[in-house]
Amino acid sequence: MKLPRGVSAVRVIRALEHLGYGVIRQKGSHVRLRHEGPPVDTVAVPPAQRAENRTHHGILSEVARMGSISIESLLKSV
Repeated sequence: MKLPRGVSAVRVIRALEHLGYGVIRQKGSHVRLRHEGPPVDTVAVPPAQRAENRTHHGILSEVARMGSISIESLLKSV
C-alpha cells in the first residue's frame, strides 16, 4: 500500500502512540518511541522536512507487521 503524500512525522508519532508506543526521548530532531511489548520495540521517527515518504512508510509497515494490523487501519486510527 502506498502512503498518501505528505504524511507528517507528527501523524506517524500519533499513530504509534495509539498502538501503545511512548516517547522516551528526543535527541535533535529525531523522536524515539518504545513499546514495552510483547514484543519490545523501539523506533526513531525523523522530522518530516528531512524524511522521505518511504521512510515513514518503512516505519509504519514494520510496526504494522509486528502488531499484525494493516497500515490502512493504523492510519485511520489517528
